[in-house]
Amino acid sequence: MSPRPWRDAWWDALYAPGGFYRRAEGPAGHFTTSTHGALGAVLAEVVANLADQAGVCRVVDLACGRGELLTHLHDHRPDLELLGVDIVERPHDLPTAVDWLCSPGGAELPGELRGLDALVLAHEWLDVVPCTIAEVDDDGVLREVLVDEAGTESLGGEPSEADRAWADAWWPTTQTGERVEIGLSRDLAWRDLVSRSRTGLTIAVDYGHVKGTRPLEGTLTAYREGTLTDAVPDGQRDLTAHVAMDSLGADEVVTQRDVLHRLGLTAATPDHARASTDPLGYVQALGRASTIAALADPHGLGGFHWAMTRHTRSHA
Repeated sequence: MSPRPWRDAWWDALYAPGGFYRRAEGPAGHFTTSTHGALGAVLAEVVANLADQAGVCRVVDLACGRGELLTHLHDHRPDLELLGVDIVERPHDLPTAVDWLCSPGGAELPGELRGLDALVLAHEWLDVVPCTIAEVDDDGVLREVLVDEAGTESLGGEPSEADRAWADAWWPTTQTGERVEIGLSRDLAWRDLVSRSRTGLTIAVDYGHVKGTRPLEGTLTAYREGTLTDAVPDGQRDLTAHVAMDSLGADEVVTQRDVLHRLGLTAATPDHARASTDPLGYVQALGRASTIAALADPHGLGGFHWAMTRHTRSHA
């Protein structure tokens, strides 16, 4: 296959028939996120608390994998209405109380996803919405990066006028060899998602950066079977790039650590005296403290960005 823009090869590699996110093992077969295992159980508490604060009793989990977080939410708060959205058919082991919608993938959302009164969570969604990759050539001109099926890159023409305008505003660069991951497609995807709600809270949780901390060489990378690997659009690996969180236009952007601390979740070690009076409770409390510490680690998961927009019904 001849070289083509990264955004097109990226989309096919993840979402086309045979793409990475359609594989039987699902994303959890290749990497762990905050939605899995003990981490997911605590994250479910966080999401449920935020839904309560937003005054809604429904949670929509967009790009939810195989429903891992939804299962934790159902266990923690069976009173909540839960809806999962992903490109695969409903997982067979998902609790029957959880609703499901199939999505086209990437930035495209199901038409039925409208008029929501809900907390809508997009956890590690925007980083896999394909975007234009561009690089400054030897003459100082920003040009699109093309890629073939083996992962070999070359430079194409200049970006579209809209992409160029985004780069000028949010990621200006003129140095030869510097790369830009043009976030316009992510901004538009976020605006579309936000527009689907009437009341509640829309949240995007992701790897990210803001103006002044943009990585000079970009962040496009890949994961396969738990290992960081070369970015090749072959459908055998996840392809991801960090999100320019400040260009989204959210009401606020904070770190995951900040969110946990706002809710009073800190990694306080339980009183050691409890080990003799309530050994099982002590072990459980110790495990919970360890889990919260991992979720709040500023150099790890705690450094994730949470972009949040609140919705209140207007009274005309």
